Amino acid sequence: MMTMVFAVEEINRNSSLLPGVKLGYHIMDCCDHIPTGLQALFSLLSQSKTVDNEIKTKESSTCLYYSPVPAVIGLAPSSPTRAVAHTLGPFSIPLVSYFATCTCLTDKHLYPSFLRTVPSDLFQVRGLVKLVTFLGWFWVGTIGTTDDYSLYGIQAFSNQFGRQGGCVAFHLSIPASPTMAEIKEMADKLESSTARVVVVFATEGQLLNLFLEGTLGFTFPGVSIPGLKEFLLNVRPSPKPGMEFFNMFWEEHFGCKLDFRYNPGFQNNSLYMDLRNTDSSYSDVSQVRISYNVYKAVYAIAHALHSFLNCDSAGPSGGLCEKHSSFSNGQFLHHLKMVNFTNQFDEKVYFDSNGEPVPLYDIINWQKDSKDEIRFIKVGSYDGSAPQREQLQIIKNSIVWTKGQLQVPVSQCSAPCPPGNRQATRQGEPKCCFDCLPCADGEISNKTGSTECTKCPEYFWSDKDKVKCVAGEEEFLSFYDTMGIILVALTLLGFILTSIITIIFHSFRNTPIVKANNSEISFLLLLSLKLCFLCSLVFIGQPSWWTCRLRQAAFGISFVLCLSCLLVKTIVVLLAFRTSVSGSRGWKLFGTSQQRILIICTTAPQICLCSGWVLGAPPFPFRNPNYQALTGKIVVECKEPWPPGFYLLLGYIGLLAFVCLLLAFFGRKLPDTFNEAKFITFSMLIFWAVWISFIPAYVSSPAKFSVAVEIFAILASSFGLLLCIFVPKCYIILLHPERNIKKGMTGKYQR
Repeated sequence: MMTMVFAVEEINRNSSLLPGVKLGYHIMDCCDHIPTGLQALFSLLSQSKTVDNEIKTKESSTCLYYSPVPAVIGLAPSSPTRAVAHTLGPFSIPLVSYFATCTCLTDKHLYPSFLRTVPSDLFQVRGLVKLVTFLGWFWVGTIGTTDDYSLYGIQAFSNQFGRQGGCVAFHLSIPASPTMAEIKEMADKLESSTARVVVVFATEGQLLNLFLEGTLGFTFPGVSIPGLKEFLLNVRPSPKPGMEFFNMFWEEHFGCKLDFRYNPGFQNNSLYMDLRNTDSSYSDVSQVRISYNVYKAVYAIAHALHSFLNCDSAGPSGGLCEKHSSFSNGQFLHHLKMVNFTNQFDEKVYFDSNGEPVPLYDIINWQKDSKDEIRFIKVGSYDGSAPQREQLQIIKNSIVWTKGQLQVPVSQCSAPCPPGNRQATRQGEPKCCFDCLPCADGEISNKTGSTECTKCPEYFWSDKDKVKCVAGEEEFLSFYDTMGIILVALTLLGFILTSIITIIFHSFRNTPIVKANNSEISFLLLLSLKLCFLCSLVFIGQPSWWTCRLRQAAFGISFVLCLSCLLVKTIVVLLAFRTSVSGSRGWKLFGTSQQRILIICTTAPQICLCSGWVLGAPPFPFRNPNYQALTGKIVVECKEPWPPGFYLLLGYIGLLAFVCLLLAFFGRKLPDTFNEAKFITFSMLIFWAVWISFIPAYVSSPAKFSVAVEIFAILASSFGLLLCIFVPKCYIILLHPERNIKKGMTGKYQR
């Protein structure tokens, strides 16, 4: 109040701001109460009209007493300010508040004539959310009172804080006159909560005991106004109208009772009572904050009057402001909204479209000094008009927390989950209360407090700690796997065994059992079996461009060549034993040349099919990530862009095998001592059993096991053919040479 008086007198002494015009004032007290505030307003307006009627009888005046009240400065609390602003709005009488910060007052439809020199709680809340999250507090309680400032402030804070991932653990609302039971209940809730940080929306007087230490607060920038301290210290009690408030302060401060009836001059007491000899917040003006907002409000009104009264124009007034007998309040409100000047503290004073000033705050820390007294120490600032990253400036090392601690307190419902985990909210609890669950295979979280695990890119997999994605391990049937070693060993065993039999047959090539049905076909059959065994090796190892093209073609052609030889052998056996006379016409029609032609003709379709398949739609190496979720490995396989090719290949092999089985079955009871058709029948039965079992096993086997199944089918059928057809002959050649005669081959040999 005294700062406003000081500002008015300072302006009246300034010959350049309002030349020829003097400002006056009338001070009323609202007592932070809505009805009292409205009563004071109506009293002020009615008194203005009375003064107006009295002054109009005078012929001249240099004051604006005869005009309606141009502006009202106040009020401090938001609730009575809303009531007064709502009342003044329809009459376009400006109301400039220095302390009402409620966001509700920003609504220009409800409060069209309201302006303020204090930032809205909207910016304070934004800064508070930034401060709380910057210090790592995401689990806090809130305390407030029942006024609009507290209700709107806590609501806005809770909403913005929640959008930043924070949670409000509890909210306590302090009644206007709390009982001891209510105070105890609130204290118990504070003690029992896991939240170690409380966000308060109230004035310091309402919650003074909570602020004794460990407190951070948002306050307005403070300045030192030249001459203000001397002005305040020189004021003395007086019976004059308008000094009632100061007289009350004097009595309270010095503990005395003023009675001007017996001592109108107030000389005796003044000898012993001097504000200079006392220490109080009244005389501490080193950094005025709220008073500075009042100071700016008075100067804003003065600058608006300067513009409205054309004080800069060189008119008939001779450099003085124009005198208006009356003026529209709406006109003056417009000039007040347009105010834009820089004051002596290099601060730009203006109002935005909502009647708001620049949102500047100091962040202060309540600290105890050596005398155990509380001091406000600036530890940071918040500028709502600055870029996002530059709005909050804070020096953490200069903050003193509860009980003198320098470490930032920790307030959390659940500790942030370490990397490799994700936060899973507990059902029915706030999102800040969670459990830490490890990321699934193939997912990672590489920072503390992750709410979700990130899936690794294709062909990548999570490491054992689930904190980073690494190149996925490639899986294929390797030569170094146990399974691969076994299959290679069986392949080499089959090849070596086939080679040994080839050597035996070559050594005894002139014996009847080898010459029985064209030894050339037998050697060709042994060669095809070697190829069948060797083609298994192409399936083992990492698939490459050439192995993918070669493996199925080699398998298909070698097996068709093998079956073609068996088909010729079967036909030869049938013709040999069905013809009653040696050298008959049927035997001659299927001689060596015809046998070769049949082998070529039955093998050629498979060669054409494989060639067309490899050239038209060749299989290629493919890194299949489909099994990665199950095994964590990338299967490297040969992808077949034309799947029918493989099934046509198998179908043709099956057709030849069926014809061989059918013809051999017809000759199984031929009257010979060594009936080769019977052994061919056994070999074909084994062949069919293996490959019929292969198809479902191949389709259902995952990854490299499908390749192993195919290799096993190749080896099993190859061993079946080798053992059924050639081992019995080797048995006779090596162990019973006496049966290796022509009569033994025709069934005439007697044991």
